[in-house]
Amino acid sequence: MIGELLRSQPEIALFVCLAIGYFIGSFRIGPIQPGGVCGTLIVALVLGQSGARIAPDLKSIAFALFIFALGFTGGPQFFANIGRGWRYGVLSLVEIVSVLALILIAVSVMRLDVGTAAGLLAGAATESAVIGTASEAIARLGLGDTETLRLQANIVTAYSVSYLFGLITIVLFTSQFAPLLLRVNLRDEAERVWRKLGGEGAFSEGQRAAAPALVGRAFRISTGDGISVRALEEQHGYDLTVERIERDGAELPIDPQLRLAAGDLVLVAGRRAAVVDAAAALGEEVAGTDFGQVFAQRLDVVLTRPDVHGMTVAQLRAQAKPENARGVYIAAVTRLESTIPALPGTELNRGDVLTLVGAKADVERGAQRLGYVLPATQKTDFVYLGLGVLVGMVIGRLGGTIGGVTLALGTGGGCLLSGLLFGWIRSRHPLVGSLPSAAAQILKDFGLATFIAAVGLSAGPDAIKLVREYGLALPAAGILMVLVPGLLSLWIGHTFLKLEAPMLLGAIAGQQCSTPAISALVGVTGNSTPVIGYTITYALSNILLPLMGPVVVGLAGKLG
Repeated sequence: MIGELLRSQPEIALFVCLAIGYFIGSFRIGPIQPGGVCGTLIVALVLGQSGARIAPDLKSIAFALFIFALGFTGGPQFFANIGRGWRYGVLSLVEIVSVLALILIAVSVMRLDVGTAAGLLAGAATESAVIGTASEAIARLGLGDTETLRLQANIVTAYSVSYLFGLITIVLFTSQFAPLLLRVNLRDEAERVWRKLGGEGAFSEGQRAAAPALVGRAFRISTGDGISVRALEEQHGYDLTVERIERDGAELPIDPQLRLAAGDLVLVAGRRAAVVDAAAALGEEVAGTDFGQVFAQRLDVVLTRPDVHGMTVAQLRAQAKPENARGVYIAAVTRLESTIPALPGTELNRGDVLTLVGAKADVERGAQRLGYVLPATQKTDFVYLGLGVLVGMVIGRLGGTIGGVTLALGTGGGCLLSGLLFGWIRSRHPLVGSLPSAAAQILKDFGLATFIAAVGLSAGPDAIKLVREYGLALPAAGILMVLVPGLLSLWIGHTFLKLEAPMLLGAIAGQQCSTPAISALVGVTGNSTPVIGYTITYALSNILLPLMGPVVVGLAGKLG
């Protein structure tokens, strides 16, 4: 009865897969959380035994939207990190080269077909997008419908088996085993790096909320009698700003040359360390008065200035004229939807979203000099979106033969490259191509989950056969395909690239495109320093790995 209902109304099967799959994926065992995509695939494989199928057209549309949004959101960071982030980029290349070599070894030793080989790559590298690009490549091999469906089903089954073991391995490797190999206490190292970057201590997320980086305090001037506003701000590296001065009950206009006098009531705002430092040189702090309230504006600004790319927060402030930088503070840096610590030593990349805090006129002035304000719009430019996907489909038709191996990008590879290009154009010309982050996220989440559900349902009947054929060989291969690139990157990053341990381990999590691994790392370190390395390799691997789907299909077919 249920099977007949699912076969007659496949849309029911789709939303059952999404609902139950994301519910299963939300459970956490220690640092391990499978995630909604993995949960959706497991449910789809089970329901696939009923014969329920989703129309191929819906599957193709869902994947095209997902992969385009993936490229669109990652485009600015991808191009920004190609040159300047070369040290971390080396680790992404290590990942690509080593997993390709391991896949070819597995094909020769285990006699894998092209579908199983591509699924092993997708699962061990925890990169779901490979499923789509490899599936399209198999569809272009010119095989019969039955054989094509069988090989595409093998991608999904191999992915589901190797993904679970690959996920567990990368989480445990980065957060537990690698620090032992480096002989470091990861929390102590993270605190040292945090202080080196200009932080005040390795605060956890909750502690940072209790002790905010930006504060405002009111003082009754005594020891600070005679100092000018500019001299006070200059003494503390312009990390604080005199926002208000009240003398004899009257508020004075802020002038850099104005000298403070004994008895003045002064409101000082800025970075907490600088304000605390200045307290003793000003006078007694005054509490419980409305005068001490700071009315600050927050603006999200996309950094577009090429000359700022690669500068630290401290260098950016130092090179700016005091009148331009005055009263503007970077409260947060968002890169690829991850928040990295906005410390003086934090390096800024073109395409970063900077959260500026300060008086309205100050942050607006800062926004004009750094880039453009991220508009708080909920509207999507469907002209730009539709054109981008169409261009991707055209690019996907390109292909050729290299060394006897036939390669074709397909819709997935084409839309990925188109998304990169259109995202980069949008970052340069913000007046066109609006795709709000929330809209992009729903395209990625729903598009990928729908695609995974569709391929999982179609793979259901063949899943058990493949598991019986290879047994424990697939999980073992998945574990090796995480450990070998991880160990190589650990050795190269530590010995030759001289990367700090927290950033190096974050970069290894990023080269594996593993969000659970970076979450576990942040929990172990107690601060967000690993995210600095993670965002660079994640941006590169998230683009390069899906493009390897057709390459693996071509090479595995040649060897087979």
